[in-house]
This record gives sequence, structure tokens and C-alpha cells, in this order.
Amino acid sequence: MRFIPAHEVHGPAEAPHVAIVLHGILGSRRNWASFARRLAADHPRWRVVNVDLRNHGDSHGAIGPHTLGACARDLVALHALVGPPTVLIGHSFGGKVALTYARDLRTPTLRAVWALDAAPGPRAAASGAGEVERVIDAVRLLPLPTPDRSAVEAHFVELGFSRMLARWMTTNVRPVDGGLTWRFDIDAIEAMLADHGRHDLWPFLEDPPAGLRVHVLRAGRGDRWTPDDVARLEAAPVDAPVLPEAGHWVHVDDPAGLRALLDASLDAVEAAQ
Repeated sequence: MRFIPAHEVHGPAEAPHVAIVLHGILGSRRNWASFARRLAADHPRWRVVNVDLRNHGDSHGAIGPHTLGACARDLVALHALVGPPTVLIGHSFGGKVALTYARDLRTPTLRAVWALDAAPGPRAAASGAGEVERVIDAVRLLPLPTPDRSAVEAHFVELGFSRMLARWMTTNVRPVDGGLTWRFDIDAIEAMLADHGRHDLWPFLEDPPAGLRVHVLRAGRGDRWTPDDVARLEAAPVDAPVLPEAGHWVHVDDPAGLRALLDASLDAVEAAQ
């Protein structure tokens, strides 16, 4: 039995085009909720489907192994409810899921894929690869249940994380008897992250299929790309825009710049059909 991830659909049911939005590791669809609503409001011929990846948010109960391929196949299970995607938009880990879907499971409806600050190679090659592991270690150190969100924030700040990241982690808790616990399955997420690190999607970017518009956006102030990665991306036959003033959280740091790029992309796809 296929696992169908939790999701929200924005836009009219009769809209002929579907854009699927995928968050990053340790996140949830809540991170992209306002952005997805705005995107749907600005494009009335589109339904924007904001998804919780397996083991995140409200998407629980998936059977392992927990891999990039499994996350991509979960999107296929969504077809029965929302239809196949016209455009895929994935941030960070979600960007690599989107590229995996486009490479392995592409449907005839898919016209464009966006990987937002998602370095396509093995994670060990990226300068920022250790941060997520540090966050996972910190997650395991937090006594549960924790009394409130302020205790979560204080825990991460005390361990040396930025106030911004500490506050973001407070969005990942849910109430239980005695306080709060995590929304995600940390063991399954660690397995997902390990699989993510093993995959190399450069061959796909360097030889994309005809008829598919591949966009790989880079955050100008991010730390996910080595100089060699940047040079390789710029040489690849894909669109490689840069948001120069944005850090890794591109939808937070430069939402207007990101919306302008996606608005133009959705309009171009719609005009071509």
C-alpha cells in the first residue's frame, strides 16, 4: 500500500495545472504555507500543493527504507488526489527529492522543476554539510517532553546555534501529556539524510531531458556550494539563477525575488501549453 504524505491544496479545484512544493530536512509544510498561498493567489489557473515529506510534520506511518527515492514515490501516490505535477518546487533536501522525481519518475505533465539552494552532489562535498548533523545531535539532547517553546529555543541557543535557527526549531514541536515533543521522527530523518548524502544528481543536470525546464537556484549568501560546484553549475545546460542577498532560507530572506522567478516560470509554462 502506497504512503500518501500529508498536504494542503491552495487554489481552485478546477485549475488545470499543479505545482508541488517540498520543504527541507527537519522542516514541514508550515515553513512554506504563506508562500504557497500567495503563489496560488497570484496564479488562479494553478493548484499549489504544499507537502509534508515522510517523517515530517503530519506525514507519519511510512514504511522504510526512508530514501530520496521513497520520497519521490510518495509524490506519485499523491497523483490520485491532486493529479500529476506540472511544476515541482523543492527547497534544500526537497530540491533533491524534486530532481530525483524528475529523473526517475517523470510524468508527461511535468514541464519544470526548481531545486532551491540544493547542491546536487554528495553532501560531504558541501561546506555546510555538518550543520544538519549538529542539529540532529542537539535534537537528541533535548529532554522530552519539554515544557514549552521557549525551552526549545533556549536549548539550541545554549548549544551555539543562531537565534533564527533556534526559533525555527520551535515550529517543529507538538503538544503531548506533560509538555511538547517533536513533530518529526528523528531516526527516520537520519536515515533520509544519509541516503541524500550518497546520491549524485550532477549527471542529470548535465544532460537534462528534452522538454523539461530545469532550474537550480543558488543563494548568494548561502554555504551549500563549493567553488567547484558553482563553476560546474554555471557550465551545465540548466537555468541557474542567483538570489545575491539571500541565505539558505531563500523564501524568508528574499521572498519577493523568489516569487518573481517562480511567477515568470509558471507563466512561461502556462503560455507554452
